[in-house]
Amino acid sequence: MHLYPAFVPQLNKLASATWSTSDGHPAPQSLRSLRTALTLFFALDGFLFAGWVVRIPAIKHQTGASESELGLALLGVSAGAVVTMTLTGRLCRRFGSHPVTVGSAVLLCLAIALPPLTRSVLALGLVLLVFGTAYGAINVAMNSAAVDLVAALRRPVMPSFHAAFSLGGMLGAGLGGLVAGGLSPAAHLLGLTAAGLLLTAFAGPALLRHPSPAPPETLPAAARPGPRRLDRRSRRLVTVFGVIALCTAYGEGALADWGALHLAEDLHAHPGLAAAGYALFALAMTAGRLSGTAMLERLGQTRTLVAGGTAAALGMLLGALAPTVWLALLGFVVTGLGLANIFPVAVDRAGALGGPAGVAAASTLGYGGMLLGPPVIGFVADWSSLPLALTTVAALAAGAALIGHRTRGATASPTP
Repeated sequence: MHLYPAFVPQLNKLASATWSTSDGHPAPQSLRSLRTALTLFFALDGFLFAGWVVRIPAIKHQTGASESELGLALLGVSAGAVVTMTLTGRLCRRFGSHPVTVGSAVLLCLAIALPPLTRSVLALGLVLLVFGTAYGAINVAMNSAAVDLVAALRRPVMPSFHAAFSLGGMLGAGLGGLVAGGLSPAAHLLGLTAAGLLLTAFAGPALLRHPSPAPPETLPAAARPGPRRLDRRSRRLVTVFGVIALCTAYGEGALADWGALHLAEDLHAHPGLAAAGYALFALAMTAGRLSGTAMLERLGQTRTLVAGGTAAALGMLLGALAPTVWLALLGFVVTGLGLANIFPVAVDRAGALGGPAGVAAASTLGYGGMLLGPPVIGFVADWSSLPLALTTVAALAAGAALIGHRTRGATASPTP
């Protein structure tokens, strides 16, 4: 208790260092409040999505779905997300990204309680369409708000938001694993609804009170986010950055679905050790994103993209082709560190060019990569082998590095 006053000055120093602009001056209070609120919404998104994912086996049993039927039902999440992402950019331009973020967060909190109430595959698919709609909307809206805030702060802090998403996902998965044996899916997900609505009520007013910050006048017009007509070159560049996001998400989806199987079947790892493979990958991605701002300030966007893509390519080659479990795990860690900041940078650059529409386009392509990865890996594995199939992750990561190098200087940036 007596230590509390001693901690206060240290916390204030940390806050002033963290919530600062590129010139080292403390950011205005409104920007600090916005960043805190947005960080909480990113964490909430990851937390709720992970909470749903760990309950999929129980809900599959509850509905009596076969593997193929469950796969069809899960397409509801994908369909809702992809369709909504293309529309949310327009909503953000009309109503502002902050109200859309809060509204979609409320919908996501309510939608997560619905899957345990279903008793048929058809009902589950329809409910997941609603869930996917909310998930796609909040991802575009909060990333659009983050792009505006990054420009106002004139610091490359986008990776910190995605680190919050990763941390929220790890917390949601861990909590889900702890309560899975004692709570029914309905009770668990209803609890997530209540917790999510409370957090939204806490963080939402900070977004609703303040409009999106105006970009600094010192930035060139091409680097200021916001609604505007894009010329053909800008539209092409937004698509290119979306492809870079796709390359990253492809790897995330592939390792989530196939990493443990590769360790267990190809390298004969113990089931517990095989399950730890994706956990290590996710932990490495989180660590990479937590250090992403410092890396971007030191290296700049292009070199961060190139270094990340190169590291991910080398790491995945090691993870896929290594003869031992421990070398493969090391490869997974290197891959996670390499992929960590590619998606945030790609979305940031697309938003700098196209505002909410640019974020929507890049996010849609990126999410498509996460959907594309697992089935492509399965098809190539059936045709050849799983280790060879996993090298496609390395190929796309190398492609992201090459594209990032080719697009250097495509958007003005306040970072070096």
